[in-house]
Amino acid sequence: MDDSRRASLERLLDRYAAAGEVETADVARLRAALAGDAWSRVSAPHVTGSALVVHPATRTVLLRWHPRMQAWLQVGGHFDPGEDDAFDVAVREAQEETGLGDLHALPEQGGRPLHVVIVSVPAHGDEPAHEHADVRYLLATDRPDDITAESAEAVLRWQSLDDAVRGVSEGNLRVSLERARDALT
Repeated sequence: MDDSRRASLERLLDRYAAAGEVETADVARLRAALAGDAWSRVSAPHVTGSALVVHPATRTVLLRWHPRMQAWLQVGGHFDPGEDDAFDVAVREAQEETGLGDLHALPEQGGRPLHVVIVSVPAHGDEPAHEHADVRYLLATDRPDDITAESAEAVLRWQSLDDAVRGVSEGNLRVSLERARDALT
């Protein structure tokens, strides 16, 4: 399975065009992590898949409150056993966290990553601080009113892409949101 996972991610990165020095460095770090077990939660960094969920008709984005990070962020998470495709992980996690069953890639995105970024995650409980090599996608829904948060603490909210760009605290998420906004124009 690790060879399949590694090959899948290497193909993805081979086709991905990083934009700028920071993202180029993050992609290089992710490539280097593939020499080990980049999917293990004890590896630094380890791979995650996430998504910005948009409703194209209203040009809004769905953000989730992450109590651990104390911030509004995109949805996403870790690979489960048997998963080797970052897009599939992003879709599964987005469905689990939003309750939206109709999520799909925008035709112009074609299931390609929107952004590859390494992010710091603070220590929590027994888990030490670590890094995620996050492969982010842009997913769309045609049924925005169907959202259901997975828990009372994981509040979901729709907001305009412009408001989201101005309001998020994470610079790397701002870049992802700007890319999403550009993809919808």
